[in-house]
Amino acid sequence: MDMSKPYNYKSGYTFSPHKKKELTPFERLFDIFQELIVHTSGDVEETLNWMDELDREYKLYSSDYSKEDFLEDLQKKGFLNKNPKKEGNGLQISAKTEQLIRQRSLNQIFGALKKSGRGNHKTKHSGQGDDFTGDLRSYVFGDGLDQISMTESIKNAQVNHGADAFKLTEQDLVVNDTHFNAQMSTVLMIDISHSMILYGEDRITPAKKVAMALAELIRTRYPKDSLDILVFGNDAWPIKLKDLPYLKVGPYHTNTVAGMSLALDILRRKKQTNKQIFMITDGKPSCIKLPNGEYYKNSNGLDEFITGKCLNMAKQARKLQIPITTFMIAQDPYLRQFVEAFTKANQGKAFYTGLKGLGEMIFEDYETNRKKNIKR
Repeated sequence: MDMSKPYNYKSGYTFSPHKKKELTPFERLFDIFQELIVHTSGDVEETLNWMDELDREYKLYSSDYSKEDFLEDLQKKGFLNKNPKKEGNGLQISAKTEQLIRQRSLNQIFGALKKSGRGNHKTKHSGQGDDFTGDLRSYVFGDGLDQISMTESIKNAQVNHGADAFKLTEQDLVVNDTHFNAQMSTVLMIDISHSMILYGEDRITPAKKVAMALAELIRTRYPKDSLDILVFGNDAWPIKLKDLPYLKVGPYHTNTVAGMSLALDILRRKKQTNKQIFMITDGKPSCIKLPNGEYYKNSNGLDEFITGKCLNMAKQARKLQIPITTFMIAQDPYLRQFVEAFTKANQGKAFYTGLKGLGEMIFEDYETNRKKNIKR
């Protein structure tokens, strides 16, 4: 360096504080729209009405970007479709928006996850697979060439045969050990009984978000897995992934037996060895369908007849080696006692939680439940 010339300090890197990306008027409004559309069960008109209410207090729209501009952009960008058969403004969210809502739920609940293309799960068993255990084992017929640790194999050859007459035999070969990859069939049960909105507390919206996040998690990180979703009130029925944003609570009791029966029927048809059930509920079982087709209902306390049928279903799932993980939102002591008995009968798991940590616990249990053979 020529010290006679002044040094140019500007030739290096210049660091500045991170600046958050400035959102466009559309992006800012669309973020609010996505949040509200889940609360309104996919009702576009009601969502826009809520945005009008917010606009009166927080000035969402402006003279530069009005509500009409926002609606026009929503349709131009393919987030809303026209449905002539639909009442009101005739607008409905598109499949593209449904996908974005699922992705948004995934980011909100499982924000630390990164997408993976393999879509498999580690088990405690070693063998052929994609994930290295960090250990070495002797080569056996059928191991792939890409698994062979050449450095360690050459070392073995030098020790076994000497450096002067080098040769590499099958007995010298060692391979990087891997985990078996297991596929999982999961049924997610969502309670849509009236208690999910009882006393003015919205419990169904977080439950929907968890279901959408779990579905998106499986689709992106575990694409070889299967996820079936069902809802249960007086009866139980399957729903499609695209139906989740539109899910509503009904004037139902809680027929846990019907939900369990349908979940087991679904899982019996699955070819995967590994099967499990997640159940999100906030109320006690209060309904059962009798053989004659009539409903027996009792909302007062815990009915021994109904709870006995529930415990029998839990035992039946255990015999099929299908663990049930129950996420109980309610904190009532007598409900906790029932869930404890239900969990003991199934030898599954139970979490007693409020709404805040629901998604995180589902994720943690979904990860740790990856077993080749589930025996409890």
